[in-house]
Amino acid sequence: MDISTLIGIVLGLGGLLGGFMLEEGSPGMLVSVSAACIVFGGTFGAAILSFTLEEIKTLGHFFGVVFKDVKIDYITVLDLMVATADKARREGLLSLESSLGEIDNPFLSRGLQLVIDGTDPELTRNMLEMEIEANEKREKVGIEMFAAMGGYSPTMGIIGTVMGLVQVLGNLSDPSKLGGAIAAAFIATLYGVASANVLWLPFSNKIKVKAEKDSLLMELILEGVLSIQAGENPRVIREKLMTFLPPESRAAAAEQEV
Repeated sequence: MDISTLIGIVLGLGGLLGGFMLEEGSPGMLVSVSAACIVFGGTFGAAILSFTLEEIKTLGHFFGVVFKDVKIDYITVLDLMVATADKARREGLLSLESSLGEIDNPFLSRGLQLVIDGTDPELTRNMLEMEIEANEKREKVGIEMFAAMGGYSPTMGIIGTVMGLVQVLGNLSDPSKLGGAIAAAFIATLYGVASANVLWLPFSNKIKVKAEKDSLLMELILEGVLSIQAGENPRVIREKLMTFLPPESRAAAAEQEV
């Protein structure tokens, strides 16, 4: 579980609910099944209409991306690249084939396999860059879907409020009930705005941040594979790859080197 996602949702929704209760409001006053149906049903319906069926089927995967905590250990990958470069220099590129099964990063494994097979360096670069681009396009679908839902949700809330007000205005015979009916109508707007800003838009940004980290790791691997193929000095490779590291990882790698 991604703890930051859980903490963000709890603080976001908890802050809204807590502030409402501080003003002597009751949580039960915010419950409206009809408003939830209009806002969430309308939001998901608009999202389904906006994307292809194949893209919609990946929505569950992207919910998993948001909530799953996947650690990216740049330093471990960097050390592996340097060790692989050292082995390739001492024993030759073909010696790397015996250690491919021990590598659990599919992208790195494919890159080294291209090197072992004697693929032209330019072709190796092109193939790996195409894979990075394909991965970014896959993640972009999730980013755009949640961003779209974040745009539709407030509008659905307004539609729900208007529908509620239409019902209120059509039943003016009992003025004593107008206050509660109008308040209930505005709950749809609350659901729409709150879900957009606490759920859908943050989900979109979370996927974007994680996708950028994945791309950074893949670019590091790409440069490392090409450097190994070129027979560069392992120490030079290490210094080159450290430029790809985020500041905190670069500091840790520098301390490890000392």
